[in-house]
Amino acid sequence: MATVAALWRHPIKGHGREELDRVTLTEGQTMPYDRRWAVAHEMARADGSAWAPCAEFSRGAKVSALMAIDARTDEAAGTVTLTHPDRPALTFDPETQARAFLDWVRPLMPENRAQSTRIVRVEGRGMTDSDFPSISLINLASNDALGEQMEQDLSPLRWRANIHLTGLPAWSEFDFVGKTLRIGTAELEVREPIVRCLATTANPATGARDADTLGALKSVHGHQDFGLYAVVTKTGEIATGDSVEPL
Repeated sequence: MATVAALWRHPIKGHGREELDRVTLTEGQTMPYDRRWAVAHEMARADGSAWAPCAEFSRGAKVSALMAIDARTDEAAGTVTLTHPDRPALTFDPETQARAFLDWVRPLMPENRAQSTRIVRVEGRGMTDSDFPSISLINLASNDALGEQMEQDLSPLRWRANIHLTGLPAWSEFDFVGKTLRIGTAELEVREPIVRCLATTANPATGARDADTLGALKSVHGHQDFGLYAVVTKTGEIATGDSVEPL
């Protein structure tokens, strides 16, 4: 039986991940505080008035060093703490202290890339890569199988997913597309596979590009899909260790 191996959220899109033990999912919404904020670059038109595609934001596909950021959220204080192997820790309020963040992240940004200029937030939803409020899932067995093919140890954090599943055969997660999964007391409808980008080629421990994940996926499957997008169709709580039941 498939179970939940880990839960992750990414408070600032493209800038750090945070592990959780349990979380309440709400119908039609992203995971709480997942991609709550996003970092617009100097060429972007995004102003926080509506969802915008990932090209509007600074992210690991363009700046691999960002993939090595870890995050911790203090919801009561309204602060996020970011850490990176090449930067001192920073605790700040994304709503009121954007300048402190922009100064902190500036040394990680190459000169030949559009520079980060502002933090945006869309009221009521996270800035997911999908144009609908999604929860992302990956199968750890598929991650391991891809790593064996590449003769590399691949961290599942490369995929920036919300829910890591274990107990499934490799690649069988694609059979969930179009189905509803019960996880804990929540239910999620699996919409579509996730088409991957260059962010996954970067090592989440170092931020260095060190794995041709996209080439490996193409050579085996003829596409760049890894993981699934789902939407919450029934509000409920999920936790690590919960079973995953197709309905």
